[in-house]
Amino acid sequence: MMKKVWFTGLMIWISAMTFLKAQQNTPAWAVETPAQKQERMAWWTHDRFGMFIHWGIYAMPARHEWVKRNERISDEDYQKYFERFDPDLYNPREWAAKARAAGMKYVVVTAKHHDGFCLWDSKVTDYKVTNTPYGKDLIAPLVEAFRAEGIRIGFYYSLIDWHHPDFPIDRIHPAWPDNPEAAKAINANRSMERYRTYMKAQLTELLTRFGRIDELFLDFSYPGENGKGHLEWNSEDLLKLIRSLQPHVVVDNRMDLDHTDWGWDFATPEQFMPQEWPIVRGKRVPWETCQTFSGSWGYYRDEYSWKSVHQLVVMLIETVSKGGNLLLNVGPTARGVFDDRAIERLDGLAEWMKFHSRSIYGCTQAPEEFAVPQNCFLTYNAEKKRLYIHVLEWPFKSLHLMGYKGKFKYAQLLNDASEIQYTINTTPGGHTTENSGANDVILSLPVQRPDAEVPVIELFLE
Repeated sequence: MMKKVWFTGLMIWISAMTFLKAQQNTPAWAVETPAQKQERMAWWTHDRFGMFIHWGIYAMPARHEWVKRNERISDEDYQKYFERFDPDLYNPREWAAKARAAGMKYVVVTAKHHDGFCLWDSKVTDYKVTNTPYGKDLIAPLVEAFRAEGIRIGFYYSLIDWHHPDFPIDRIHPAWPDNPEAAKAINANRSMERYRTYMKAQLTELLTRFGRIDELFLDFSYPGENGKGHLEWNSEDLLKLIRSLQPHVVVDNRMDLDHTDWGWDFATPEQFMPQEWPIVRGKRVPWETCQTFSGSWGYYRDEYSWKSVHQLVVMLIETVSKGGNLLLNVGPTARGVFDDRAIERLDGLAEWMKFHSRSIYGCTQAPEEFAVPQNCFLTYNAEKKRLYIHVLEWPFKSLHLMGYKGKFKYAQLLNDASEIQYTINTTPGGHTTENSGANDVILSLPVQRPDAEVPVIELFLE
């Protein structure tokens, strides 16, 4: 007994020393215990599912939100979109209702994307929606509408700005010359210091005008030759400002502060599914994968590689099964509506989430003691002591749970709460009976697959 007490005390001491060592290199304003960070992010790790909205004047060419860069469009030629932007059908209450029905608990909207166009009435630029034919702020009514549906608010803000006259052109800028040496002359009168002042002013607006902001997605860094990273952005100073204005806000990892433990809250794998829970410096970290319905973030009229409802449901399940969040993007049209393809998929998600959301909210990766059955994903709710088996390919009559004996006391289909009976059979099977190992359980399933994109079995754990 004494050895156990001594060992526990040693582990506590080592943990404390590790924390104190990490704090030595942390700015005073950023000091936060692991417990404090966990509490600050508790809503985020519970809710798991959010809506991303990429919207701006790039919806008018309808050829990808990077159309200005991809087609090397000059400021003069891009201006035609600014001069004609008029989303007359914009009704954020409809957007918010679709998000709520689909089970999305937070929204992140592109207040400013790389082209520099602002969706709110910023006082430090003329390149904003209130100077277009539409003439009204788009962010304020969106915030009001989503809050009315109980959805938390997040802003995306591009660190990059292809319109601002002080933003030095670099290797991803539309005006980047074929001869990199020519960039020196173009940048001679541009000032990164003045641009940083502009960013701070805009972030101050976004974080003081619209009430509580729960997530901030800053995008993105590309350090190295002819690029921009934390030194160019002065990321530490930006984050200090953000924390002073909204201490509770959850911030992504795209300011090039990955070398710190304090400069970001969550990792952001984009357009791919990690093979396992992401690990940084030996520890699992909070993470959120941002994904699109199709291959584009902004509205792309002629994009046809759209994911099916089934693919999207499986993507959500797999993300949570690996301890992550899914931020799923919609690109509204230039008239201000979700197109039919997006609505179809949101409605499909809504149908599945109506009956299966409790296998998502408050859930995470299952403990290793629970082996994953064939063709399944597991999610786990520690507070409710529930394990959820998401069955991707419905088997005939039975599902084997290896090593589950004594680990649960009741099983049911989640969609209708109908009981699933099970057996623990240690005797040899015959030609009409199945055999299981001593610690295995066989669930007796209905032959007919439940009418759901992905059926879910709920286990009430011991």
